[in-house]
Amino acid sequence: MDWISLSLISAFFLGCYDIAKKQSLSGNAVPIVLLCNVSVAAFVWMLPILLAQFPLMGQTLALPDPWLESTRLLLEISGGDHLLLFAKSTLVGCSWIAAFYAIKHLPLSIATPIRSTSPIWTILLAVLLMREQPNPLQWVGLTITLVAFLIFSRVGAKEGIRFHRDPWIILILIATALGALSSLYDKYLLQVVKLSPAVVQAWFSVYLVPVMIPLALHWYFLERKSTPFEWRWSIPAIAIFLTIADYAYFCAITDQEALISVISPIRRSSIIIPFLFGVIGLNEANWRAKSVCVAGLLIGILLLSYSTP
Repeated sequence: MDWISLSLISAFFLGCYDIAKKQSLSGNAVPIVLLCNVSVAAFVWMLPILLAQFPLMGQTLALPDPWLESTRLLLEISGGDHLLLFAKSTLVGCSWIAAFYAIKHLPLSIATPIRSTSPIWTILLAVLLMREQPNPLQWVGLTITLVAFLIFSRVGAKEGIRFHRDPWIILILIATALGALSSLYDKYLLQVVKLSPAVVQAWFSVYLVPVMIPLALHWYFLERKSTPFEWRWSIPAIAIFLTIADYAYFCAITDQEALISVISPIRRSSIIIPFLFGVIGLNEANWRAKSVCVAGLLIGILLLSYSTP
C-alpha cells in the first residue's frame, strides 16, 4: 500500500477516534473512560514487550524470527530512557485529561477544530524554546489560523460559549498547548536521544496506566456516586482507533518516497469526520459558519505544513 493511502487511512481513524471519545464521554465518568482507554493500548503493547522479555514464548508460538528480533529493541533502553518516557506519558496524560473533560462538555464541532490548531502552538513553542524562526509562509498560515479561531469564538458565543471565560474552552486550549509541547518532546526523544518510534509508543502506552490511576482513585472515593460510570463499547474503540491511526502513520513515514509536508495536512484533515458527525449525527448548530472556520483552519495548517522544512 502506498504512503498516501496509508496517510488517508490514518486520517480516517483519527476522525473515528474523536467520535469514539465523544460517544464514550457523554454523561460518563471521565477518569474511568481514560483508564480503560489507556489500559487497552497498554495491553496491546505488553504482548511484544513480554515476547522480548521471554523469547521462548515467541518460539513456542512459532513467530517469525525477524519479528521476534524487532521486539528485543523494546528492552534495549536505559533506566534514564525509561524516566524520559515516563515524563512523556505524564505530559500526554495531563493533555488527555484536560481534553477529555473539555470534549465531554463541548460540541464536537467546536472541540475537534480547536484541537487541530496544535501546529500553531508547536511553532510558537519552537520559537520561544528552540529559537526557531518561522518563514513568511508560516506567518501567513499562523495569521489565517488565528483569524479563523477568532471567528470561531464569535460562532461559539451564539451557542452560549464564551471563549475567553468558558472553563471547557480553557481546558481544550491547555490540552492543545500540552499536546504541542509533547510534539517537541517527541522530536527530542527521536532525534536527540535516538529512541525508535516503536520504543516510544510502546513504553509511553504502558506508563500512561500509572499516570491515570490517581485520577481514577479520586473518582472512586469521592465522585463515584455523583458521576457514575457506564460501560460502552466505544471506550476500547478509542485506543483501537488511535493505535491503527498511529501504525498507519508510522508505516507511511517509513516509505522512502513519503513527504511529511503532504502527510501532515492529510492527517489534519481528520477533523472533517468528527465535524460532520457533530453536525449530522448530533444535530449541532451553526454548521455553515463553523464550516467556514474549519476551512480557514485547514488552509492555515496546510500552509504551516507545506512550509515546514
